[in-house]
Amino acid sequence: MDEATSPVAARRLRLELVRSRMRELQVDALLLSHGADLPWLTGYRAMPLERLTLLVLPVDDEPVLVVPALEAPRVPDPGCAFRLRPWLDTEDPLDMAEELLRHVRRGRLGISDRAWATTVLGLQERLPEAAFVTASTVTSPLRAVKDAHEIRALRAAAQAADRVAAALQAGAIELVGRTEKAVSDEIAERLVAEGHHKVNFAIVGSGPNGASPHHDAGDRVIGAGDLVVCDFGGELVLPGDDSGYCSDITRTVATGPLSGEAADAYAVLAAAQQAGVAAARVGVAAEDVDRAARKVIEDAGLGERFIHRTGHGIGLEEHEDPYLVAGNTEPLVVGHAFSVEPGIYFPGRYGMRLEDIVVVGPDGPEPLNTVDHQLVVLG
Repeated sequence: MDEATSPVAARRLRLELVRSRMRELQVDALLLSHGADLPWLTGYRAMPLERLTLLVLPVDDEPVLVVPALEAPRVPDPGCAFRLRPWLDTEDPLDMAEELLRHVRRGRLGISDRAWATTVLGLQERLPEAAFVTASTVTSPLRAVKDAHEIRALRAAAQAADRVAAALQAGAIELVGRTEKAVSDEIAERLVAEGHHKVNFAIVGSGPNGASPHHDAGDRVIGAGDLVVCDFGGELVLPGDDSGYCSDITRTVATGPLSGEAADAYAVLAAAQQAGVAAARVGVAAEDVDRAARKVIEDAGLGERFIHRTGHGIGLEEHEDPYLVAGNTEPLVVGHAFSVEPGIYFPGRYGMRLEDIVVVGPDGPEPLNTVDHQLVVLG
């Protein structure tokens, strides 16, 4: 990996973009704690501790990462990007933050959307004349557009997830006679074996449970003739990097011949997913990708069976901007990355979903997941 495409170089460029947008929005400082903004800029993901981690990023001054001393060894070498300020348990990190913000006490401060309430309230008490806004006002539109390094990481994660999905479709993951939980556990193990360092979820919904999009895999034993929805993903870290990028894929398989109704519904689902992917082009509004997929399902008389948005952005988090949903008029640009995942659900009977991660390229959509989209019948 050359210097121009290294994670460190990518983070330096992101810092410049953030500061440019801060000036545009008249934000005097960002205060980044828990959530993905911090690792996006520093390579360090704060543990969800009561001890405060806070990147104080003034628009025109040196960024300082206030971090518990016992966590400091986990912070990647900041180089020239920011200064590290470890703090001991006998010190108050909010006092440190207040001192670092002394020049913008009456300014406009963007704080992490997922910061602890104690952090927000403590800063508001110390800086009563400051105006607080969510940091995502600055960062989300920037994070939504993936750079070359991020797309490379997303592609590697998608390919690893594809290998697990291919094993599922090949019958290498036994289904009939096993509980959903056992299958979920095996999918999770395979994700790790294929290179993921963390599993975010491994949904397995069989028979009537497939009609619950976020079903918790449980004790139901998968039987012959079931439709089984498998939606899984995790985080994969590329060699030489510090941050994990997410995978997310859904494939529905059958454990026996389908009824005509179910087969017809799956044909509609596959056509809807294909239409959504095809619509994901530069200049198209995010809501129009949703509309393209949804229209196919509605035209088949199944509109009320599609109960969620068509997709969500993906990157350091499994759900982030942009969201493919009615009302989001944001035009797609090169580098936007998101899921396209229509579903059709019959409560109490069965469900089905088909999902790929797609990146918007200059010449059209680039699906990162390529494993078979047809309904595979096992057994």
